[in-house]
Amino acid sequence: METSFLRGDSCLGQGARIKARGIRLAALSPMPCAVSLSDLMTHKIRILVAKPGLDGHDRGARIVARAFRDAGFEVIYGGLHQSPEQIVSAAIQEDVDLIGLSSLAGAHLYLFDKVIERLKAQGAEDIMVVGGGIICKKDAEKLKAIGVKEIFPPGTPLKDIVGWVEKNVKPR
Repeated sequence: METSFLRGDSCLGQGARIKARGIRLAALSPMPCAVSLSDLMTHKIRILVAKPGLDGHDRGARIVARAFRDAGFEVIYGGLHQSPEQIVSAAIQEDVDLIGLSSLAGAHLYLFDKVIERLKAQGAEDIMVVGGGIICKKDAEKLKAIGVKEIFPPGTPLKDIVGWVEKNVKPR
């Protein structure tokens, strides 16, 4: 099941866009909504939240996706078990500004690197990548060296994650 709510088609508070495969991030019912010209000209930060690899624990990723939505960002939740190729393809198709990767299974060095490589190969290195999950400081340094902009370990307050995005990510 795929559910999509689009600004202009529905009125969702701050006009957020939510896509979810398999789950609903919120029980929202679309209502007609008037959209001003200035709203159409304003590009909100678009974020793809994805779970690469075989990691099946997505509660944290869904909580962060909801926090992004509540902050007024447009959010696409990619779902579980995504390959780096699928993540990059979705990011390009959805024209996102940021990819948020979550990994709890220990394969973050390999998978995050593959996402960065695929972005470069597709000429989309202007899409920023951040990560979260069980990632030790040594691995976080390695990930930052390959191009991951920030790592958010478990327990990072949602306001800190949202604040980092607001400060560092600009719509492309």
